[in-house]
Amino acid sequence: MSYLNQMYGRRSKNIVATSDKNPNRVTGGLKAQGVDRFTMLGEDGTQQEVPSLQYVTSLEEQSRKQRAAITALERKLTRCESAIEQLKNVISRS
Repeated sequence: MSYLNQMYGRRSKNIVATSDKNPNRVTGGLKAQGVDRFTMLGEDGTQQEVPSLQYVTSLEEQSRKQRAAITALERKLTRCESAIEQLKNVISRS
């Protein structure tokens, strides 16, 4: 009975799509396929190139990952600087 409840039950399924793909490769792949932008034709005959939603999403993911890396490196730098200051204080007291 639990199998049937699982298949047809009213419980909502919380499926979160997480991607372990490298965002740089995703962005490059979209560019290589030519789906990073599309051209819109206006009523007056002008063409306007607009980035695709997939491309913008891949760029956002890329910047989010880089921001996280920068934050981690800044924390490490702060720890190293405080350790150096402590060592300077120990040396100057000696």
